[in-house]
Amino acid sequence: MEKTAVFPGTFNPFTIGHQSIVERGLAIFDRIIIAIGNNANKPAGRDFVKRFRDIKKVFEDNPAVEVTVYSGLTAQFAKNAGACAILRGVRNISDFEYERNLADVNKKVLGIETVFLLSLPEHSYISSSMVRELEDNGHDISHLLP
Repeated sequence: MEKTAVFPGTFNPFTIGHQSIVERGLAIFDRIIIAIGNNANKPAGRDFVKRFRDIKKVFEDNPAVEVTVYSGLTAQFAKNAGACAILRGVRNISDFEYERNLADVNKKVLGIETVFLLSLPEHSYISSSMVRELEDNGHDISHLLP
């Protein structure tokens, strides 16, 4: 049976840290669905179509990676997609505390597991909000993007 995971996020923008989590996740899962979500608590910035195209281009040669856009509860989306787990990257203890609470709710309410992968040390400082701030202040961010 194929093991599918959903890797959700706003991915505004999709960074080399995100790319690393997907690539490393493929050692665990047969298929990963990168799910671009609409989170009212995060700035929309770049539109969904651009993010979708940018991410799809990164994995265009990998049939095990699918890119889609969704709204609503992540765990419900994952269950509807036939996923056995939600894949999440964790950079630090703050990320872990936040993600652990979501994982507990997702397991309790919808019965779906969450698998955490620690970011590689060379990516642990990269966040989408930090990348946006650097770009907004005129810095080259190309080395932080796939």
